[in-house]
Amino acid sequence: MKKPPSENTSDSLAQLDKLLEHRSRLGACVLLADTDAMTFTSLKQLLKETDGNMGAHLRKLEDMGYVDIDKRFENRKPVTWYSLTEKGRESLTTHLKALQTVIRNAGID
Repeated sequence: MKKPPSENTSDSLAQLDKLLEHRSRLGACVLLADTDAMTFTSLKQLLKETDGNMGAHLRKLEDMGYVDIDKRFENRKPVTWYSLTEKGRESLTTHLKALQTVIRNAGID
């Protein structure tokens, strides 16, 4: 007999960040959390996104203050670098901890 969902699970579900529910936005934040900065091209390739989709997702993260951008010219070509802000890092940490709690309370090993 399964036990009813705990209040802890409900609280954790409420802590999930809507912005990070999309695979590409979550993936970008996870990748950026492990480095100082990454280029648009690197993020796009690692997340297997098109230019348009990746740009839209990164713009949403930028608009919410989760990522900073640095546009430079390298070998006379424009290159956009992205880095995770402190706000983005805190939101990612909260989101991942909430996910861990939800998974743990689901009773699935």
